[in-house]
Amino acid sequence: MAELDDNTRLYFRFFTEIGIIAQLSQNWLERALPEGMSLAQFGVLNHVVRTGSPSSPGRLARNFQITKGAMTNTLQRLEAQGYIRITPDPDDARAKLVDITDAGRKAREEAIAATAEAMSDLPERFPVTSVHEALPTLEHVRQLLDERR
Repeated sequence: MAELDDNTRLYFRFFTEIGIIAQLSQNWLERALPEGMSLAQFGVLNHVVRTGSPSSPGRLARNFQITKGAMTNTLQRLEAQGYIRITPDPDDARAKLVDITDAGRKAREEAIAATAEAMSDLPERFPVTSVHEALPTLEHVRQLLDERR
């Protein structure tokens, strides 16, 4: 077995930390979300708002890197709560489009408010300047990984 060089060890440690942070932050945020909202549901609402346009269930599944079945389950739950509407795609009658409703926007805002409360002590414990400094690196890593999927 080949000996790992220092750069390989460094990158492995870097991605290990990102993975641990992702797991811990997901659990922490999910506990802060309003009763009945999962992190997956919040993610879909947030994605549709962030992109500013309806998306197909298939595209959402690819974006979240989950199966179509898992995405269908999440979308059915969101639709049952009145947070999204699923309509035929006007350009392709066989396809569907997912868009957020006013109730979904409100639920997203409530979820953000709930997570904001959970994050209220962060500026004392993790300075805002550190977050500003880390964001460009994290965004670059996300872009590189997005290109490789």
